[in-house]
Amino acid sequence: MSLHPNRLWRVRRRHDHIDAVLRELDSIWELEFARNDRVFLMWRYPDRASAAAEADVRLRDLQRAGWTSHW
Repeated sequence: MSLHPNRLWRVRRRHDHIDAVLRELDSIWELEFARNDRVFLMWRYPDRASAAAEADVRLRDLQRAGWTSHW
């Protein structure tokens, strides 16, 4: 079990930021989205690849909406 989160990406717009964070909990992977460090959405996946693919889709959606990548 890994308690250390792995931030996949961060986007910014104006004074806000959104992070996608991936965590492994036993055999489940949690994909968490936080806006300004407050979690607003979390999904669970059976494997890391599925969670990372969903994060990529959401990143592209946010970029189309005007958010810019920032690390």
